[in-house]
Amino acid sequence: MAYKEILDQLTVKFEENANTELAKKMAQYMRNLFPFYGIQKQNRAVIAKPFLKELVKNSSHDVIAEIALTLWNKPQREYHYFCMEYVEKVQKLWQEHITIQLFENLIVTKSWWDSVDFIASHLVGKYFQKWDSKLPAIVDNWNTSDNMWLNRTAIIYQLSYKEKTDTDILTHVINTHSKSKVFFIQKAIGWALRQYGYANPEFVRAFVQNHALAPLSKREALKNL
Repeated sequence: MAYKEILDQLTVKFEENANTELAKKMAQYMRNLFPFYGIQKQNRAVIAKPFLKELVKNSSHDVIAEIALTLWNKPQREYHYFCMEYVEKVQKLWQEHITIQLFENLIVTKSWWDSVDFIASHLVGKYFQKWDSKLPAIVDNWNTSDNMWLNRTAIIYQLSYKEKTDTDILTHVINTHSKSKVFFIQKAIGWALRQYGYANPEFVRAFVQNHALAPLSKREALKNL
């Protein structure tokens, strides 16, 4: 089955399960940046499961980006969630150059914390574990970018790395943005430190003590220590 037919069938199911009242509330929660069908996460997962399975089965190296961008270009946020879940499920088909370009495209378009955080931790983090030689140049570019969401990604892509976290990189990206007044950057710094704190609490305590961080970053970093 061609992927366009699968996506057409997905649209039918989304429309059948749309909830106008929930759609308004979900859009308001996301500051009305995106329209929603009004399908909550648990129900969306049930709806998406057979379509994800069929789409993965019909995927190849050369269509992943096309499928992802087709979904991303649709207005409703549920398509964007489906897109990210799809891309994660086809990670065996990722390609060194095309895939990271796709990720950057998704990060800087239709950006908000819900998409950027998933892409950073579930996609970018796994990509760099597969192609670590690409990491230094890309992370440095994102860390110094004028795009706040790329900055946030550079800070939090190691969220799931635990004891494998590269503390030199973590220290560098945090120091770059430690004076930032941006809420999403301050929060990201604290979150990245808090997550690493589960593996190395001594490092995090010492880091917070020895570095000038925003109060929000400090609170987030030490929340579970």
